[in-house]
Amino acid sequence: MSTIRKAYKTILKEFFSENMTISFGEQKLGFTKRTWTIPDESGKNVTQGLRYGDNPDQSAAMYQWTSGELKIGNLTVTPGKAFISGIDETSFIQFGKHPGKTNITDISSALSIMRLLGPVKSTIIVKHNNPCGVSISDNLYDSYINAYNADRIAAMGGCTVLSHPCDIHTAEAISQTYSEVVVAPEFENGTIELLKKRKNLRIIRIPEIAEIGELSHQPLLKFTTLEDGGIIVEQTQIPMITSSDDFIIPEQKIKGETFRINRNPLESEKKDLILAWHIVSGITSNSIVMVKNGTTVAIGTGEQDRVGAVRLAIEKACTKHADGICFRKYGISLFQMELEVKKDLRPQSHLLEIMEQSRSENCGLSGSVIASDGFFPFRDGVDAALNMGITAVIQPGGSIKDYESIIACNERDATMVFTNQRVFKH
Repeated sequence: MSTIRKAYKTILKEFFSENMTISFGEQKLGFTKRTWTIPDESGKNVTQGLRYGDNPDQSAAMYQWTSGELKIGNLTVTPGKAFISGIDETSFIQFGKHPGKTNITDISSALSIMRLLGPVKSTIIVKHNNPCGVSISDNLYDSYINAYNADRIAAMGGCTVLSHPCDIHTAEAISQTYSEVVVAPEFENGTIELLKKRKNLRIIRIPEIAEIGELSHQPLLKFTTLEDGGIIVEQTQIPMITSSDDFIIPEQKIKGETFRINRNPLESEKKDLILAWHIVSGITSNSIVMVKNGTTVAIGTGEQDRVGAVRLAIEKACTKHADGICFRKYGISLFQMELEVKKDLRPQSHLLEIMEQSRSENCGLSGSVIASDGFFPFRDGVDAALNMGITAVIQPGGSIKDYESIIACNERDATMVFTNQRVFKH
C-alpha cells in the first residue's frame, strides 16, 4: 500500500521530445511540449510536464499546437488560443501537486460543456471526464452549491470549473469541501487566501473562459489514438440546437396514421431541455441527463443500452436524493448511516424513514426533464423516465418506433422535442 501511495506523489520521469511535427500531406503542424518549473516534494525546483498519464506508472506529455495551418476541404484551422494546453506557471495560482493527465482532461471536458451554456453563471464539477453536477443560476455561489449538492458523493476530489470570477462566498464554500482542481477566469480579492487553506488544491486561472462561448461554432480537429498506435482524425461537432427555437416537434406517420406530440414545452421546461441537451453532448455515450430548475439531478453515462442508461440515472438519482435527506437530517452520508445501522449504532427506523421519504418524493425527479444523446429505439426508456414524474424529453429522434415514444408522452401529458442531431462522445 505504501508503494502505490508513494507513486501517486511521484513525478514520473518522461523522455518525450520537446517538439512534435504532424504532417498532412505537405502541410506541417508544429507542437511544443508544455512544461512547468515548480518545487517537487523535497522543495527542489523541477522542470517537467505532466506528473503522469492515466495512472502513476504511465509516462505522459502534453503538447501545444504552436505553428502551421491546416486546410482540409472547406475547413481551415490555425493555432488558436491555447487556453488548456497553454496553461503555464502564471496560470497556476497554486500548483498543489504537479498536474497529471486526468486533471487536464477533466478541465477540457468541463469546458467542452461550458462553451455551450452561454453567458449565464455556471459551475461544472467533473470527475473522470464526466460531470458530477452542473448548475446555472443568477449568481455563482448558488450555481456552485447546487452543482455540488447534485452529487456531493461523486464531487469529492473532483475538478470544479467556474464560468465567472470566483467571489468570496463561492471560495468559502469550495474551501470547505475536498476538490483536486478549481478553475475560474479570475479570482476576486480574498478568495485565494481561502482556497489556499487546501495546500494540495490546484488553483488555476484561465481568463479565456470568459470567451469560451465563441468556440461553440468554431470547427476544430480532434485526434483519437488507437490501441495499435493508429490515429483517427475527425472534425469537432457543431451544435444544431442553440435555443428552443431550434426544437423539432416530433411527428411520425405509420401505416397512414400520424402520431404527434400533443403539447409544446412550457417555458421552464424549454430552459431545462436546452441545458440538459448541452450537458449530454459532453458526456461519454450512451448517456442520459436529467435536469430540474437549472441543475442536474441525475446523470447516467457509458451504458451499452439506452434503457439501461435511463435506469442507471434513476438509480443514481434515488441514491443521491436519499443521501441529501440523510445529510440534512443527521449530518452524515447515506453510506455512513447504512454502516451504523448495520453495526446497531443507530436504529433501523432512521434508514427506513429516509428511504421512504425519498421514494415518496420520486427521488427528486418529479418535474424534471430528460436528455438522451441518441434516439430511444423503443418506448421503454421513455416510460421508465415518465414513471418517475419526468415531464419533458429531448432526444435526436430517428427511430423507426419514434411513434411509440410519442404515444408514451401523450399518455402522461408529457412533452418531447427532437434535435435531429446525435451527440455521441466516445
